[in-house]
Amino acid sequence: MNTSLFELFKIGIGPSSSHTVGPMRAALRFVREMSARGEFGAAITVDLYGSLALTGIGHATDRAVMMGLLEESPDTVDLNTIGGRIELLRATGMLKLLGEQAVRFDPAIDLRFRRDQMYPDAGVATHPNGMRFTLLDASGKVLLEQVYYSVGGGFILSAEEFASADGGAKKRDVPYAFSSADELLCVGEKHGMTIAEMVLANEVALLADPTIVRRIDRIVSPLRPGNKTTQREESLVGEARVKAAIFTLWQAMSDCIERGIATEGTLPGGLNVRRRAPGLARRLAAMEEAGKMRDPLAPLDSVTLVAMAVNEENAAGGRVVTAPTNGAAGVIPAIAYYYVHHAASEVSDEEREAGLLRYFLTAAAIGILYKENASISGAEVGCQGEVGVACSMAAGGLVAALGGDNAAVESAAEIAMEHNLGMTCDPIGGLVQIPCIERNGMGAVKAVNAARLAMNDQGVHKVSLDQVIETMYRTGMDMQSRYKETSLAGLALNIIEC
Repeated sequence: MNTSLFELFKIGIGPSSSHTVGPMRAALRFVREMSARGEFGAAITVDLYGSLALTGIGHATDRAVMMGLLEESPDTVDLNTIGGRIELLRATGMLKLLGEQAVRFDPAIDLRFRRDQMYPDAGVATHPNGMRFTLLDASGKVLLEQVYYSVGGGFILSAEEFASADGGAKKRDVPYAFSSADELLCVGEKHGMTIAEMVLANEVALLADPTIVRRIDRIVSPLRPGNKTTQREESLVGEARVKAAIFTLWQAMSDCIERGIATEGTLPGGLNVRRRAPGLARRLAAMEEAGKMRDPLAPLDSVTLVAMAVNEENAAGGRVVTAPTNGAAGVIPAIAYYYVHHAASEVSDEEREAGLLRYFLTAAAIGILYKENASISGAEVGCQGEVGVACSMAAGGLVAALGGDNAAVESAAEIAMEHNLGMTCDPIGGLVQIPCIERNGMGAVKAVNAARLAMNDQGVHKVSLDQVIETMYRTGMDMQSRYKETSLAGLALNIIEC
């Protein structure tokens, strides 16, 4: 385990973790590297390749790069100021770095979409979400150049980090280390612990890492006016601090659900997709008032509603929690909502809270296995790596929340992915709308089914989670690139022909 729950789940903005959050973070990282070197030069150019070039406009990659160069971070940027600041940059073509260093960056000239080139270095197969940042002096001489890859879920790696065997990450020391699902089960059996208990202990140990502490602080404080951490939060230590941060993430998800249900209108981008969550919510409320909620499958309607509400917010560029990606951000909150309002609606508040913790901690363990052993990037492995992984995480997490054992968790996670294998990433117009919004609803319902099947029919598990993770990755590698977030095939192409 080399990834923290708080790196897998992070607060950011839509519509895409790999195409919006990642590029914004890369641009900000480049500016900070310039600052550290004391070199600001005369001009900056940015080249986007592969999937970033082909679907970057629909995914707001251009806007993300600009905001990153304007020294904004996806978890703290004021959404209400983005439009005005971008218009000003387009009009002036100049950046004011550190508030004083004037550097030319004209988006119309200096932000280039290399749609005919898959990778920054021609002929060298790396990751399809590549970008090159270049700092030039007044004569056009290169002062600093850096290639970054947005590898899914908002994670970015420099070219040097990407080329290294461990992705540039230092090995982290945790009490219950695991690198596979089989090892996770064995460690749990050896110590007589649940997956959630082991992940919680690992997260407490990671509080010794200043980068994780900063992540937790950034999760908590951006949600408050003035970004101030309360005195109570500063005093929390160990398990209490980890748990408080997890519930802050859940609160951010809940806020996103509320916004998605309350906001009417049409999503931006030109497809004229109408927001459907508010209407679905009204119909469910009317059914409940009329006493027509006796349908035993009615709770699944609320699961679909919540997943779509979150992803409509994401498609509109709103604030969401990456879980594990933005394109799949609706699945995890939908199943958490299902647990709180349906599966655990009659238990005590204390038990419901404990179940939620088990849910997020266990889902994180499963997500970490996919990230470290395969991929969560739609541009690399298709949507099986996004909605498929979120479905697998949610299924295993739901089993844990309901009190299932580690074996049932592993089984549910495997079942969920087994029935997402081969799912392509083919967004129409490069927008995270069709089929992405409905796909989150379908993925959430699959997670419920997988959890119930794993708990109700144990002992018939033939395919392991490790095997299905490897299969997912190999399937993604075999998939033609035009079906992986390029909008060159599938629904993205055929809908136009119709």
